[in-house]
Amino acid sequence: MLQPLSLLQEGNYRVRLSTSCLEDNEDDRLSILPDDVLLNIVERLDIADATRTTILSRRWKQIPAMLSKVVIMAGSFEPKHTTSKLTSDDIIRFNSTMLEATRSILERRARTLYTIHLLRMQFYLGDESIFIGQTVANTIATQKVASVEFTILTKVRKNCTNNDLLTYGRQFMSFFDSCPNTFGCLARLRLENLRLGESDFPKIFSICKQLEFLFLYECDMGIKSLLEVEHPQLSELVIASGCLERVHLKWAPKLTILKFNVFRTKDDPFCLGYVPLLQTVSIINTAFSWHKMLKLSELLGKTAISNLHLNFKSEKIWVKPEGRRQLLPVFHKLRIVNLLNISEECDLSWTMFLLQGAPNLKELRVLGSGGRCVHLASRRTKDYSGNRLQPT
Repeated sequence: MLQPLSLLQEGNYRVRLSTSCLEDNEDDRLSILPDDVLLNIVERLDIADATRTTILSRRWKQIPAMLSKVVIMAGSFEPKHTTSKLTSDDIIRFNSTMLEATRSILERRARTLYTIHLLRMQFYLGDESIFIGQTVANTIATQKVASVEFTILTKVRKNCTNNDLLTYGRQFMSFFDSCPNTFGCLARLRLENLRLGESDFPKIFSICKQLEFLFLYECDMGIKSLLEVEHPQLSELVIASGCLERVHLKWAPKLTILKFNVFRTKDDPFCLGYVPLLQTVSIINTAFSWHKMLKLSELLGKTAISNLHLNFKSEKIWVKPEGRRQLLPVFHKLRIVNLLNISEECDLSWTMFLLQGAPNLKELRVLGSGGRCVHLASRRTKDYSGNRLQPT
């Protein structure tokens, strides 16, 4: 039996072509498999390898046009294990390859009736981004596309200067303004290293009407700027680093998950307005001497969350213990608490105030410095006064 396609090489999916695959052959057992089986094979491949399968035979040539999930990532076209800094020429080359692949894959589907259930794109911010965005817009206009995701990278990934942030901010808004129809259909968006104008975020929220997930890394409107969020569909918001003074969630009726990773404000990092469905809050921070001790009853007021995750990065504790009366209105539905990377100097009794204020708590996990498990327990009684914590 011929073996034209070998998968699962060293734990990763790879395509290995033999010369016998390049010709139609009645003995080619793979090509006579049902469409759904061939699709299952191809969907497990990197997109660059998936497109190479089109040279196997006339039958295989049609398969990529039937994919329900199209994932085109910049990393698929970058040299493996590169450690050198990216140059402007690298970005142009990567994006040009991305554009060519995007056009090849999406335009091949132009006359098919198959729905793209997920179109996920990862590419670098640059002049070529506009053409990538326009190609996606044409696909959305002419084909059935259920969900679109963008991850937009920058040449400098960490330690951007203020000039870098401003340059990337202008580039992004030029791209955004050139492709409003594309951004209007996005369900998920990841952005990094952008310093935008005061009116830019309101414009983004206004145009991206279908946005359900937003990830912002080092994105702000300047030092000590205020981000106001008003969006009807947003269900998950992740803020990582940046110079925002505060995030005001004025109106987010479908928001269920809020994550903060490192905040630099001396005050509360966020303010909650109308967020009736908020269930999960995660905060990661390395506290300095000037950081305020946060009161969870005030920070999470007007909510009734069920999951709380706090990561102290093995440094100063930045949450102030409070009494049952203050916490009960916020924590009466709390089920799961994770307290991670607590300094060894912190007494375990510090965690008891959470138990007092959360009568329905089911799981409590406490990890000390270096990931050492201090306590992992489940709660069996409703009344704290008679509560016994049993290790799980």
